[in-house]
Amino acid sequence: MTGSSGSASRPSIGTGLDAAPPSERPPSRPRPASRSIHSLADIGLLDKEHPEKTVSVRALTLAALGVVFGDIGTSPLYTLRECVHAAERGGPPTQEGILGLLSLMFWSLTMVVAVKYLGFIMRADNHGEGGILALLALVPEKLRAPSGHRLGWVAVLVLVGAALLYGDGIITPSISVLSAVEGLELAAHSLKPAVVPITCAILIGLFYIQRRGTADVGRFFGPIMLLWFGTLFVLGVIHIVQNPTVLWALSPIHAVRFFVQHSWHGFLTLGAVVLCVTGGEALYADMGHFGARPIRLAWSLFAMPSLVINYFGQGALVLAHPEALANPFFSQVPSGPLTYALVVLAAMASVIASQAMISGAYSLTHQAVQLGYFPRVTVKHTSHETEGQIYIPQINWGLMVTCLIVVLQFQKSSALAAAYGMAVTGSMTITSIVYYVVVRRTWGWSRWKAVPLLVLFLCFDIPFFSSSILKFFEGGYIPVLIGASIFAVMITWKKGRSLLAEYIVKRSPPMDEFLAGLHQRLFARIPGTAIFMASNSGRVPPILFHHAQRIRVLHDTVILLTVVTEHVPVADEERRLEVQDLGEGFYRVIARCGFMEAPNVPQILLEASSLCGVPIDFSHMTYYVGRETFLASGGGKMGRWSEMLFAFLSRNAQPATRYFGIPHDHVVELGTQIDL
Repeated sequence: MTGSSGSASRPSIGTGLDAAPPSERPPSRPRPASRSIHSLADIGLLDKEHPEKTVSVRALTLAALGVVFGDIGTSPLYTLRECVHAAERGGPPTQEGILGLLSLMFWSLTMVVAVKYLGFIMRADNHGEGGILALLALVPEKLRAPSGHRLGWVAVLVLVGAALLYGDGIITPSISVLSAVEGLELAAHSLKPAVVPITCAILIGLFYIQRRGTADVGRFFGPIMLLWFGTLFVLGVIHIVQNPTVLWALSPIHAVRFFVQHSWHGFLTLGAVVLCVTGGEALYADMGHFGARPIRLAWSLFAMPSLVINYFGQGALVLAHPEALANPFFSQVPSGPLTYALVVLAAMASVIASQAMISGAYSLTHQAVQLGYFPRVTVKHTSHETEGQIYIPQINWGLMVTCLIVVLQFQKSSALAAAYGMAVTGSMTITSIVYYVVVRRTWGWSRWKAVPLLVLFLCFDIPFFSSSILKFFEGGYIPVLIGASIFAVMITWKKGRSLLAEYIVKRSPPMDEFLAGLHQRLFARIPGTAIFMASNSGRVPPILFHHAQRIRVLHDTVILLTVVTEHVPVADEERRLEVQDLGEGFYRVIARCGFMEAPNVPQILLEASSLCGVPIDFSHMTYYVGRETFLASGGGKMGRWSEMLFAFLSRNAQPATRYFGIPHDHVVELGTQIDL
């Protein structure tokens, strides 16, 4: 349990910088918190009594189908309709126009999802974990680490991408559920006024049940999505058989002709075509939970064939019956009971897609807190058996309120579709650029090998993003405003914590000098153990220094605890805990955890005592925690308005005692006033 002190990681300060919130349940050994919304046990793939049993690739593939592909799997609800409306500008669809759109959609799915994400991006895993923040951890330290209180350009770029994903997490539930419920209009036109209220009711229920977890329903997600993709495939085949000419769209020639015939307006249509690849980032983000192979199998065997066949089937239907363009997806079945059944199935698939994005926002927040880019939040574990299911109330209710506002504002999924592209395409573009940095600077690829790959990715990303920008005033401003707000919070928090760390270092004397002066200052020693949270493993925590200077009393045993968050999902077991005997009853304990883990201070101390022999008196133990008050004057380095925002975030962050799982009745807080 001991190891060397060398690490390239950033340590946390005494109030909880760069550490993860503990679960609100009895302490247990920290384990990784999965990015995905479900655990293997929750979806019936792991024997809880015999966890050593290997889960079959077949079962993992089914689970990945239910969890990973919910977002991209519900795109047929609205994508072709929006593409035709954008391409034909209200006119009747033509055969060449439909073939061109279908060709664009097919090759977008092939190149963006199959080639870019499944073929290349998923190779960039951080100890098995994926996602944009995990990708950042693969970038060399000199590019990602801050210089003083400034962030590197790669880190800033990644934060922009992460912030945009929050916008995606708001648009996805809104447009997915709304488009599914809109199918009721075809079954009974009189139900049209009830579409928005029903959508709002489903969203409220969806966010309400988040606190209860998804253990009971998780095992059904895979079969439901299997049924969903099977339905997409069957409906598509039925209509393709009636008009097989749409299969000519598999040739890229029709995509080229589409741009030749539509010129500038064809470029604008890309803002609608991109809807077919929304959810591509989820494939990469959930890689750590299921592994690359099951995700690739689920895509190749089920998701992509079903999506392509259904899109082509919708195209065949629209060519045969132009009136079906109002809602081509639900027009694939006769109006009546089949429509109601399809609405129910679509609503279930939309809830699954929404659940994935909501939980993805939880995981993204959890990682951002761990890496020091977001204020402390309350993290609750919704499963007693599994660490992977987390619930963050602040994020949950914020998402719910925003989703309801979006639905009430736009009323229709077609109006909301314009708001969808910017967040997705922005994140996709940033992922390509950061991936290039990784292959060049981390993997050592030559420029002639890396640049063509980057150009290939950007040939799709940049046109999609540029086309989406042109829809800014039609609704694209929503994810941008949301992302800008989240980005401002991340940058301000990181800058404020960095300046605070500098302030603490300047006022923290070296430990050697402090220990050498203990006898000269004639400190009284009392029975018991004192725990001081330390941000710097080589200096005296300011709390300890002021306590000793003013009170001149120290406990017999003084423990300086430093929690280090490393740029890996799970810390190495052999280096997880390091103990140093400093003499004079002082011990330094350095606990390392990954950015997917939740450190628990009482558990760390228990291990330090039982495994490393630290003499801790658990019956007479006191935790000393600092609480800073920020003055937000014009005299500091941070600036008045930035420091006001930082002070607000700091006041509303989760208290350090809950953050570290420290018993509140054993805590002494010492306050200081600081002007950053």
